[in-house]
Amino acid sequence: MTDETITEFLPPIRHWPALELNGVDFDPVLTELMREGPVTRIQLPNGEGWAWLATRYDDVRTVTNDPRFSREAVMDQPVTRLAPHFIPQRGAVGFLDPPDHTRLRRSVAAAFTAKGVERIRDKSRRLLDELVDELVQDGPPADLTAAVLSPFPIAVICELMGVPAADRQDMHIWTQLILSSSHGAKVSEKAKNEMGAYFADLIGLREGGSGEDVASLLGAAVGRGEVTLDEAVGLAVLLQIGGEAVTNNSGQMFYLLLTRPDLAERLRAEPEIRPRAIDELLRYIPHRNAVGLSRIALEDVGIAGVRIRAGDPVYVSYLSANRDPDVFPYPETIDFDRSPNPHVSFGFGPHYCPGGMLARLESGLLIDALLDRLPGLSLAVPPEQVPFRKGALIRGPEALPVTW
Repeated sequence: MTDETITEFLPPIRHWPALELNGVDFDPVLTELMREGPVTRIQLPNGEGWAWLATRYDDVRTVTNDPRFSREAVMDQPVTRLAPHFIPQRGAVGFLDPPDHTRLRRSVAAAFTAKGVERIRDKSRRLLDELVDELVQDGPPADLTAAVLSPFPIAVICELMGVPAADRQDMHIWTQLILSSSHGAKVSEKAKNEMGAYFADLIGLREGGSGEDVASLLGAAVGRGEVTLDEAVGLAVLLQIGGEAVTNNSGQMFYLLLTRPDLAERLRAEPEIRPRAIDELLRYIPHRNAVGLSRIALEDVGIAGVRIRAGDPVYVSYLSANRDPDVFPYPETIDFDRSPNPHVSFGFGPHYCPGGMLARLESGLLIDALLDRLPGLSLAVPPEQVPFRKGALIRGPEALPVTW
């Protein structure tokens, strides 16, 4: 793109409040922003100033994969943001650029490969079967979130991380406090520090070990001098918190399947399409509120004909990218036959979520177990009475009352 085709146009700044959205409703503000242009300007409830927002699929992939947009530089300016208590930690993997980011990710990569995830498939299935056994034994009605969708991902991520079963509940409580915006900055920061101290001990204990879990891999990397203990702890905290995202994603998936019984019936009748259907559900569900972490332009860059100046903060919306009609025909339609389906629900570029394969494994096991073992599974209340999380960065039902 030549300088002649880049405009100095500054679109109006759009205030993007933290809306309390129920169900799988798509954010109406984001819908308007997508209509207004491929690149717009936004102001979120916290932080300072305004930021650019890229909403089109190709532009989202460009920004997230271009080294001219830096995560590390976010540390140096108070960018407008959704969370009130967002305190970036220097050296945390989410705020590193390559090559440091690459080095840190490499230390745990083996746990998140297809082979690493397969290692825990049988154990995960047994854990899930036990939870569903208890659900069936206790009988309907039940809260599917409390009975299965919350304890299952916690158990699986703890298994992958190498966290003993006795400590799962502590991990869950810390994660909820870190991810909530309703308890205030001090409570969230205290929970993050406590989880960090826990992982510092656990990784220290495994420094000379040869285990395949994440804490052992990090302990070995620290022992070899490839990563510092602080870096290892920051990564462990991020991975542990990310592991619970499956609770919210699967909560939205089952809310969708239970409010659209035609979709659930098709998955029961054609089990072979389930992996493809899970990807389509992942594309469709709005898994977060607003946007996540920003980047800073390190030099002037042209995106979609707009000049973004060096120092400007830039956000991308994976949710809007997943609804780009140029890439996903009829994006508002849930189409289990959609192929190809290059959705960006796990991000794109160097900061692509390492837990993508793990999330697919868990979603597949949940759909197999719950649809096959509970053929009469349905909502126990009208859809509008299902309570959704308030004040959370990640969207999902707080409870999912079901019967069968």
